[in-house]
Amino acid sequence: MPLPLLPTRTALVAAVAVLVLVNLLNNRWAPSWILLTTVVASAVLVALLFWAGGSWQELGLGANTLANGARWAVTLIGIVAAVYLCAALLPVTRELFEDQRTNALDGSGIAFEVLVAVPVGTVLLEEIAFRGVLLALLRRLRTATTAAVLSSVLFGLWHILPSLNLGRDKPTLGSLFGHSAAGAVLVDIGAVLFTAAAGCLLCWLRDRSGSLLAPMALHWAVNALGYTVGFLLRR
Repeated sequence: MPLPLLPTRTALVAAVAVLVLVNLLNNRWAPSWILLTTVVASAVLVALLFWAGGSWQELGLGANTLANGARWAVTLIGIVAAVYLCAALLPVTRELFEDQRTNALDGSGIAFEVLVAVPVGTVLLEEIAFRGVLLALLRRLRTATTAAVLSSVLFGLWHILPSLNLGRDKPTLGSLFGHSAAGAVLVDIGAVLFTAAAGCLLCWLRDRSGSLLAPMALHWAVNALGYTVGFLLRR
């Protein structure tokens, strides 16, 4: 006997609860297990959407939209690469790529970050969660615009814990806001606001392309190519 459909509101609450638990696991309780945690959490979130009557199309991975999503993905990666190249060549913007997290990495380390840690540990879960499952469920309850805003606010709040040490990791931000507790709070608030705004852009890409591949590609390019340029420019 098939399970009865999960009500949309129940699925939404369960999805948010899963993300709260995962955020604590990844940033406090078991950060070394992040790759496994994100894969399992992504599967659980997709299962919740399907249990609530969802589909691959609603998730943004419908077969009929994959080709268009792939075209968007290639274009977006090219744009980010071009912008980063220009910024890396200009002295006034070059320092923005300085990142303490790349200092201890060698070639294999940066390859792992770009090909595994970023796409699996960051992009997979965040895009499935915020531009896939949450956006789909919220759209059933609110208008498309409101759903995108709410999803993006949650995306911003998701970055509270990961951004606590951002001022230390990014010397430019540390020197700008200071290395005090107040400075760290300001950097964290700025990161939450920035990622919420970025979430709105990613939601727009999801809608405009009809595919989750577009925001996934932009998300990967911004993070992974940022690591790569920072690694190549380190002194």
